[in-house]
Amino acid sequence: MSKKESKFKKLVSIIKDKERLHRILFEGTDPLSKPVDIAIMIAITLCIVMASLESVVKVDDFSFQALIHLELNGAGILKAAIIVLEYVLSILFAIEYVLRIYCSPVKREYVLSFFGIIDFMATVPQLLSIFFPPLRYLALMRTFRLFRIFRVLKLFAFLNEGYLLLESIRKSLNKILVYFMFVVVLVCILGTIMYIVESGTPGTMFTSIPTSIYWAIVTLTTVGYGDITPLTALGKFLSGIIMILGYTIIAVPTGIVSATMIDTTKKKGKDGRCPRCNEKTDLNANYCKHCGERL
Repeated sequence: MSKKESKFKKLVSIIKDKERLHRILFEGTDPLSKPVDIAIMIAITLCIVMASLESVVKVDDFSFQALIHLELNGAGILKAAIIVLEYVLSILFAIEYVLRIYCSPVKREYVLSFFGIIDFMATVPQLLSIFFPPLRYLALMRTFRLFRIFRVLKLFAFLNEGYLLLESIRKSLNKILVYFMFVVVLVCILGTIMYIVESGTPGTMFTSIPTSIYWAIVTLTTVGYGDITPLTALGKFLSGIIMILGYTIIAVPTGIVSATMIDTTKKKGKDGRCPRCNEKTDLNANYCKHCGERL
């Protein structure tokens, strides 16, 4: 038996063993887990670099016909490399997505999970735009290629701290939404006040309430484009107050998420579950097999 045949049989045996495949792709407890994770991370990084280069050299057509008719110059070779790598990486990510569904004990749970949705958005739309060339004539379908950017979110699956950040944001979401509504109301009030103050001045840039609200958003967030500026002394005084207020406004969401991260880190698990991801863990384990949290 040749080495290629033995490797192929070993690969087939791993695929047939759903429990080991699950350990490799999800739990990270198998000797093959680390090489597979590293390979996926390299592929994700390469894909993001390709997406950036694609926007520079303007690759508009990913069909086989376009690949064949490319000129063999510097830009043409780069375009050909991007197209070929896109085919290869899209197929690899599709295989990974199918294998994850295949080895999941509860397939629906993975498909509807955060990372399951990210895997779907980063893989399936891109395959549609590649294997159905006529769709490239639809501007909407062309935008599917941009879904490759979602593959960078897959990196969070390999970072323990990334999981903690996402979990903290999820738990803080209600507070952040309430705070966001408060900020929306605040900029509407401030914009309206500035319109009342500045609208009667000759040459004013505050020509309407929506324009004034836009100015309030730019000023409160300390962006400061400078395309709209107050002319009256009272307007300048109010602008200074809004600028100072902006620093305190920006700090609040950071404090909300930070406090939640501290609470999540200090939380203790119950009933043999991980304090971070709430998944079942081994009683004698030092680390969670799902997220890597220290038990």
